[in-house]
Amino acid sequence: MEVEFSKDNFLLPETKYEYLDHTADVQLHGWGTSIKEAFEQCGVAMFGYMTELEYVSVEQCFEIEAQGDDLEGLLFHFLDELLFLFSAEPYLVCKKLEITKFDLETFEIVCRCYGEPFELGKHPQGTEVKAITYSAMQIVQDQEAGNFEVFVIIDI
Repeated sequence: MEVEFSKDNFLLPETKYEYLDHTADVQLHGWGTSIKEAFEQCGVAMFGYMTELEYVSVEQCFEIEAQGDDLEGLLFHFLDELLFLFSAEPYLVCKKLEITKFDLETFEIVCRCYGEPFELGKHPQGTEVKAITYSAMQIVQDQEAGNFEVFVIIDI
């Protein structure tokens, strides 16, 4: 669902993700000072693998919802909803993700996705992401150190 937003005082977060090699696939590694930020960074990393994000401008905002049975399931469904947003109309490629609801009791996420529709000629075509996988999925939560990390293998 598309939602209204203002470009005034709109800031992009610091990049906190990387791509790790994996046989025939790629592993996304996102981190942050909260589990919410690690999820957001992992989602942006997926979009960054599909196109170069420096060519993406923030023109639209869509809101998605995801649910899971546990934290790993929530991460899987969150990334799957983002992949659907890119794979079907509006073909949105996101430069920023903002999780507005992150419920660890009911395992629900509501997220605002900022970006623009993918357009050949404007956005370099990266690697197609076919699916999200549970294979070797890891969620690391070191609350004492304020370190949260997620590792997800995507099928390319």
